[in-house]
Amino acid sequence: MPQQNYLDELTPAFTSLLAIKEASRCLLCHDAPCSQACPAQTDPGKFIRSIYFRNFKGAAETIRENNALGAVCARVCPTEKLCQSGCTRAGVDAPIDIGRLQRFVTDFEQQTGMEIYQPGTKTLGKVAIIGAGPAGLQASVTLTNQGYDVTIYEKEAHPGGWLRNGIPQFRLPQSVLDAEIARIEKMGVTIKCNNEVGNTLTLEQLKAENRAVLVTVGLSSGSGLPLFEHSDVEIAVDFLQRARQAQGDISIPQSALIIGGGDVAMDVASTLKVLGCQAVTCVAREELDEFPASEKEFTSARELGVSIIDGFTPVAVEGNKVTFKHVRLSGELTMAADKI
Repeated sequence: MPQQNYLDELTPAFTSLLAIKEASRCLLCHDAPCSQACPAQTDPGKFIRSIYFRNFKGAAETIRENNALGAVCARVCPTEKLCQSGCTRAGVDAPIDIGRLQRFVTDFEQQTGMEIYQPGTKTLGKVAIIGAGPAGLQASVTLTNQGYDVTIYEKEAHPGGWLRNGIPQFRLPQSVLDAEIARIEKMGVTIKCNNEVGNTLTLEQLKAENRAVLVTVGLSSGSGLPLFEHSDVEIAVDFLQRARQAQGDISIPQSALIIGGGDVAMDVASTLKVLGCQAVTCVAREELDEFPASEKEFTSARELGVSIIDGFTPVAVEGNKVTFKHVRLSGELTMAADKI
């Protein structure tokens, strides 16, 4: 596999011909299980049909109807656990690659300068949103479309939350997020950064000046394991934030050991490999048949050269060595790495 750059997308995009070919595999289900399985209430069945008939603008309108972050979701959503899990085409060969089709449409939307959203009327009064992460951004569009005058207050220097500060750029390029936010601001949403509620302004002020205040601050810190509290261990989200903010320009160990098997663990492992770490191993207590990571994150990590050890949980740590015990069997495993 060729060397992956931190700033280049890991998954290749569909061309228009490949997108139409993939859309042609759709069985055009009347009840569209894929659409029923989307938590964002996007309608994959509808936009896939639009792609098949080369109506890319119609496909974009369908995606944007309920999803202001359609280009983001196309890249980071665990589609195989959601919409693609309901795809009836899987009973024939393989499910439709809904995420890549959505990415094709939203890329086409951006490249051709489509303007799906229109400025809001702002007739129903003012609403304040605290936090410019994905929840706050989506809420601002929903409220603006309903006629509210929305202002988002964000404590960081730039909006986006974890989308900007944590997800690796090879999964979510900054340019994609910036385009989504610019589209939202063009609707008339005001985003005020470097405004921390409780510091530069108070909740009481916001309540007095607005019809409603919506709090969407998210979770900005990761959790550790008690076993590692007094060890030189870096929390996964701290590492991802450090790498993202430096655009990958950070020092990397020769070997790394990651405790966990979820999507965050896969992001850490993939980032380490992309940045040049020679030996990266993930150890998870779950066994492969119940692995928490999404299939595409797991597969891409393996393709980058990450080693996966399943079914072991940490029981002791000493310096740069960790001892694991198998969750079902009597075996133990001790591993060492430059970084844990």
